Amino acid sequence: MLDTLKNSGKIILVLERGSFLPKEKANWNTIEVFQKDRYHNSEKFIDDKGKEFKPGMGYWVGGNTKVYGAALFRLRERDFETIHHTGGISPEWPLTYHDLEPYYTRAEKLYNVHGKKGIDPSEPFMSEEYPNDPISHEPVIQELHDDLKNRGYNPFYIPLGVKLNEKDTLISECIRCDTCEGFPCLIDANADADINCVRPAIKNSNVSLIKDAKVTRFITNATDNIIESVEVEVEGKKQFFKGDIVVASCGAIKSAILFLKSVNDKHLDGLANKSGQVGRNFMKHQNAAILAISRKLNNSVFQKTMAVNDFYFGDKDFGFPMGHIQLLGKSNKDMLAADAPKFAPGFVLDKMAEHSINWWMTGEDLPDPDNRVTVKGDNVQLFYKDNNQQGFERMKKKWKNILEECEVCDTIIDHKLYLGKDIPLAGVAHQNGTLRFGTDPLTSVLDINCKAHEIDNLYVVDGSFFVSSGAVNP
Repeated sequence: MLDTLKNSGKIILVLERGSFLPKEKANWNTIEVFQKDRYHNSEKFIDDKGKEFKPGMGYWVGGNTKVYGAALFRLRERDFETIHHTGGISPEWPLTYHDLEPYYTRAEKLYNVHGKKGIDPSEPFMSEEYPNDPISHEPVIQELHDDLKNRGYNPFYIPLGVKLNEKDTLISECIRCDTCEGFPCLIDANADADINCVRPAIKNSNVSLIKDAKVTRFITNATDNIIESVEVEVEGKKQFFKGDIVVASCGAIKSAILFLKSVNDKHLDGLANKSGQVGRNFMKHQNAAILAISRKLNNSVFQKTMAVNDFYFGDKDFGFPMGHIQLLGKSNKDMLAADAPKFAPGFVLDKMAEHSINWWMTGEDLPDPDNRVTVKGDNVQLFYKDNNQQGFERMKKKWKNILEECEVCDTIIDHKLYLGKDIPLAGVAHQNGTLRFGTDPLTSVLDINCKAHEIDNLYVVDGSFFVSSGAVNP
């Protein structure tokens, strides 16, 4: 939104909850990033039982993209249609994939995406090739790729938003390091929302940025159909800002919370909540990280280059969607230590890391009005119950079996060792769905242009508007 409007001549004010993420040696320090959770600086939330937890969110210019893995997928064409899952129905969107395809193309250029079309069997129509060549596989991953191909599968290059030039490494901003997944980029070579959008925009005289500005509520006019002002805390003091158009881009959780906190005499249940859907239908994907241990040394540095979607919509033995599989960045012993028993010796973890291949698996969770974000006193409360798990669990089991057949994923302990970790409630990086869009004000919060049905100048531009989550990074 900011990148699109920066040259419009409009006077634009950006109110950012956080500040610029600092450049420091800790950016690439595994203990600081993963064990001490240095860059997830959100306040704690509470779950349905009132128990506190720390969500994996950060208040920074650029938001969670400051530590994302830069995998920039398109939803599949069928993701916009009604799809039957074993756990229920993924509903049809009010727009089609083809309505959004030109915007995907623009976004891929904006975020320096590398990839190769025509390989992924589930790939949607693309009007243009990716703007940058795919990122090459390192030898161990190339060997695994070839093995999977020989077994009839269709591995493909992950579409990645990094500023890498493999043809001329001397001018490449990205150095293809092992601190790309979950780490802030110390050299600004990750194509994140801060580096690629905000910083270029604030060079324009018509764009201003106020950091450490906490928006607390929207205030409507006398007829309650226009946002008259925005209440903000800056340096502990309350301030009010006005604009002809107001856009919330706080992420699906905090945008919904902002609506819920903006109650008034007309909007008793939260702003623009005639439908009763504000905060409901929270989705975050079913996610699991799997570590495959091999006898063979894996000396890959930049490992996250390959994905598999052969089971995205099911297979010949199972006619329902299962999900998406992709490589993760390479683990080291300090990453493994976060989940290992306290008595595990460091040299064992080091050896495990050297012989590991790391996988991320995603399945679609379905919209459920009881999975919701609410306000309880001063706390954000998150209600979430897993759903639609059968296909996802089937895919996890199937993928483990496939890896066991591949020589590059042979094992070092009793022939078979997998460390699997389902991502808990705090894993909200893929949050979406809490302010769904649609054509009916009685069943949706936003219209098809992401404007609130009941407020004439209020828009939302984040994952809140999603009707369904699909099974790729949103």
